[in-house]
Amino acid sequence: MPSSETAGHPGDGGKHGDPGGGDRDGGALRATHVLEFPGGYTRTTGPVIGRFLTELRDGRLVGVRTATGRTLVPPLEYDPDTGEPVTGEYVEVGPAGTVESWAWVNTPRKGHPLDRPFAWALIRLDGADTALVHAVDAGDVKAMRPGLRVRPRWRAARTGHITDVESFVPEVTRIVSEVRVEYTVTPGLALTRFLEGVAQGVLIGCRCGTCGKVYVPYRLSCPECGVTITEETVVPDTGTITTFAINNLPDPRAPEVPFVSAYIRLDGTDIPMIALVGGVPAHEVRQGMRVRAVWVPEEERTMSMSNIRWFTPTGEPDVEL
Repeated sequence: MPSSETAGHPGDGGKHGDPGGGDRDGGALRATHVLEFPGGYTRTTGPVIGRFLTELRDGRLVGVRTATGRTLVPPLEYDPDTGEPVTGEYVEVGPAGTVESWAWVNTPRKGHPLDRPFAWALIRLDGADTALVHAVDAGDVKAMRPGLRVRPRWRAARTGHITDVESFVPEVTRIVSEVRVEYTVTPGLALTRFLEGVAQGVLIGCRCGTCGKVYVPYRLSCPECGVTITEETVVPDTGTITTFAINNLPDPRAPEVPFVSAYIRLDGTDIPMIALVGGVPAHEVRQGMRVRAVWVPEEERTMSMSNIRWFTPTGEPDVEL
């Protein structure tokens, strides 16, 4: 049967379980004991600690000066370096501070200040020469580091106890702003002609009758000569990467993150076009790599560049640029 609790011996101020009672667990005796001070342990604070706790109740953090000019937080009645009494001069510190060291608590216990994972940390408040131990509600262990700037999160109802500071929280160092713009594009004659080809699985370019350069997408005038272009030409869907960028932000069009966007000069053309690169790890993409378009199935195609999922390596030798 479970052990009972009996009053402690006269003068011991506590309770403990009856060592004679217990039960067996796998052949071993086991008893539950409780150590308790009925009504709680009471002590007077004295003028130094009392001032600190009174200031906490009023939402302020203070330290006390020593004869050598150091500011102790939390305050002590004697200088730990010299043993001399402190001066009685109080200095408001913080409220912000810097984490010096920390230990992460994955599974909080009943008596812990927070009911979710948090860190115990040594925090040196601004203006203080010593550090105090308190909880930091960082949200994630990856957010913790020496040098992290934190501020107190005060309880609404304060009683003059160190727990009047519910915890410290990291200062705001970054914000996330949603960026989304909707706009409508009305294609002109040249872009419409190009997209008509894409819907059929072909890439339509044009050739300048003056300089002979071939451009894709299709356009109505030569950007170099300025003359009107009238000659259409279908260009291959293979080409060479001329330059590229590795992107680490998610994109719904991309095969994975990180992904590569690249300028690809299609075979037979004179200027590159931009497209995604897939089917190869981002760190293996290189200038001069030969690639081919990966098209969506014919029944899924529309008048859109999304008909080409991305370009993927052909396996051919690189081209020297």
